[in-house]
Amino acid sequence: MTELLRLITRAQKMLRAAADEAMSRHGVRIGQNLVLEVLWKTDGLTPGELSAHLGYTTPTVVNTASRMESAGLLVRRRDPADGRLVRLYLTAKGRAAQEPIQEARRRIAEHATATLTEPERRHLHSALEKILEQMDGGPGMFGSGDVHGALGDTSDGTTAAGQPLGPDAADSPPP
Repeated sequence: MTELLRLITRAQKMLRAAADEAMSRHGVRIGQNLVLEVLWKTDGLTPGELSAHLGYTTPTVVNTASRMESAGLLVRRRDPADGRLVRLYLTAKGRAAQEPIQEARRRIAEHATATLTEPERRHLHSALEKILEQMDGGPGMFGSGDVHGALGDTSDGTTAAGQPLGPDAADSPPP
């Protein structure tokens, strides 16, 4: 079983590096694409609403949104009906990133699975969903609900697996 974990970890690192390289050309880091994907569908959400969509804590989303605002991908505006709320809106740069980011991710996925048959792709998808569901089963030995890692927000600059962060790694610029 440890061999399976090693293979999954290696594949994740390679896919993450490829995705980060492809997206950084458009000013987007790993994890930020997840925020963008939600805002591309529903612009103007509050950080709390965005957190609920993504399944992450609000502070994780707020930290990522701050970096995205600095990168010119989104802006924060007070809610006109309730001044206590802040809403996140895409900028032109954030909207313009949609097509190239989605295309880059599609190409990476196609390349990564090029040697798999269609039934193997479906089986891999199903198996990974089951692994995610099992590992994110809520509080307990391994499940944690918000496994910091998808947006990369941990206190020591690494993911839960100890890997360096992508989008938020010590506020470093894209490679």
